[in-house]
Amino acid sequence: ERVQPSRVLPISTRGTRRYDEIRFEASDLLLFGPESRGLPEAVLTSFESAHRLRIPMREDSRSLNLANAVAVVVYEALRQGDFSSLS
Repeated sequence: ERVQPSRVLPISTRGTRRYDEIRFEASDLLLFGPESRGLPEAVLTSFESAHRLRIPMREDSRSLNLANAVAVVVYEALRQGDFSSLS
């Protein structure tokens, strides 16, 4: 209840937009699902399509583990913000 994000961005192998095609904002909330099954379909589809993000991978890959997926997306968000939230 205390968190008031401007956007919630779910990240999933079933996302519709690449994570590197979006301009992250400081007040975004990144939503990752459990490593074993990802976000439930009902949760994923409750967000607008343009906000459902994915990490591009090879066709024969299942998914990245959760820690690696978080690291990839969070690093990109920090990079876009010139790492200013780390100061």
